[in-house]
Amino acid sequence: MANKKHQLKVGLFGIGLEAYWDQFEGLKERLESYLQVVATKLQNGDMELVNLGLIDNPQKALDAGHRFRQADVDIIFLYVTTYALSSTVLPVVQRVKVPVIILNLSPEASINYSQFNSMNDSRAMTGEWLAYCSACPVPEIANVFKRARIQFHQVTGMLHDDPECWTEIEEWVEASRVASVMFHNNLGAMGHYYSGMLDIYADLTLQAATFGGNIEIIEVDELSAIKRSITAGQVKDRVSYFYDAFDIQNDCSEFELERAARTSVALDELVKLYDLGSLSYYYKGSGNADNEDTISSIILGNSLLTARGVPVAGEYEIKNAQAMKIMDSFGAGGSFTEYYAMDFTDNVVLMGHDGPGHLKIAEGKTKVRPLRVYHGKIGSGLSVEMAVKQGPITCLSVVEGTDGKLFFLVAEGYSVPGPILQIGNTNSRYKFSIGARKFVTEWNNHGPAHHCAVGVGHIVSKLKKLGDLLGVMTIQVC
Repeated sequence: MANKKHQLKVGLFGIGLEAYWDQFEGLKERLESYLQVVATKLQNGDMELVNLGLIDNPQKALDAGHRFRQADVDIIFLYVTTYALSSTVLPVVQRVKVPVIILNLSPEASINYSQFNSMNDSRAMTGEWLAYCSACPVPEIANVFKRARIQFHQVTGMLHDDPECWTEIEEWVEASRVASVMFHNNLGAMGHYYSGMLDIYADLTLQAATFGGNIEIIEVDELSAIKRSITAGQVKDRVSYFYDAFDIQNDCSEFELERAARTSVALDELVKLYDLGSLSYYYKGSGNADNEDTISSIILGNSLLTARGVPVAGEYEIKNAQAMKIMDSFGAGGSFTEYYAMDFTDNVVLMGHDGPGHLKIAEGKTKVRPLRVYHGKIGSGLSVEMAVKQGPITCLSVVEGTDGKLFFLVAEGYSVPGPILQIGNTNSRYKFSIGARKFVTEWNNHGPAHHCAVGVGHIVSKLKKLGDLLGVMTIQVC
């Protein structure tokens, strides 16, 4: 969840030519009414709208640039209402240095030609034409922005009755909000890498340079110390909550539930202490009884954190903690996953992972099962078994490319019914439009780490916009 003190700020201004107002009666007021329509549609409770109105000369443009900068806007929407000089546009955005979305929105689907051509007054005809003239200066503005190296994107459509256009605008706002969430996010990195998984080792400076945010290195010892301060009453209350949140299987012992509850409460305290918005973790724990107990009882608590907007990635997979936070910030969930196996009979890929799952995107209530061994890891204890909700899904991997930059690898598919592995882990069956065989081959061709984040819904269009805002290339497999 984005911190309220860093609420998204969206800048809006319209443009026109000051010389028109005395020449064409009512034109300025008409264009301002169009701008108000945009302002009303943009405004929602998740952000602050900074609307500077109609900018129609270079001095106003210079002042607007200062005002946007003082307001600390995250993104600017430039509504092209009619022809305007590029000199009344450049100073506004040049000063602020944030992404700009050019809105080329016609007030109607078309001009009423017969009515227009029947007008007897040439001045009135010109004024009417100028009210529809939003497309005219866009090439000029684009040319100047390109030469000034200003990042911009376009939305072309209609002011009214154009759902496609307004969905695109809403997605730009949402992508900007997620970019802001990531910039202000505190990501905890607790423990160390799983030894030998070369694919998951991350360049933390590259992560900070791309997304912003802070990466807090945390010792497992600190969580173990907090755990020792948790009271019996807190443990009892958390066990009771477990029964509400999970489907606890009959073979789960009270001892293991209490062990998991103590660690869960301690995790909440740790998250509060560092104001964490996401977490990656792994720790062998071998040779230290306290830490081994902590890490082997962490899964239920991490699942609860993930469900409430603090996604937790296992195996210290920092890149995937970022991917999970992005997916969760878009409201898609974002559960930690990897390939399990391929089912060529049903043409699906089985995917999941041990450790925490995202309870809010589970198909039904998430089961809790005892495991005698955590495969490949120290200890034993309780784990969660869930499948992602049946329906559309999106996969996202944050990948470190060979050029020293990050890129998004994405795919859309479907979580489908059928038998899953009842092994006390998260696992689902995914079907892709290009088939299981081609999906796996194409996904692997781009060299991602073996983990990715899975969320509900098809949101690649939003992820691409986020990538555009961050300067991150997006590659879509399907």
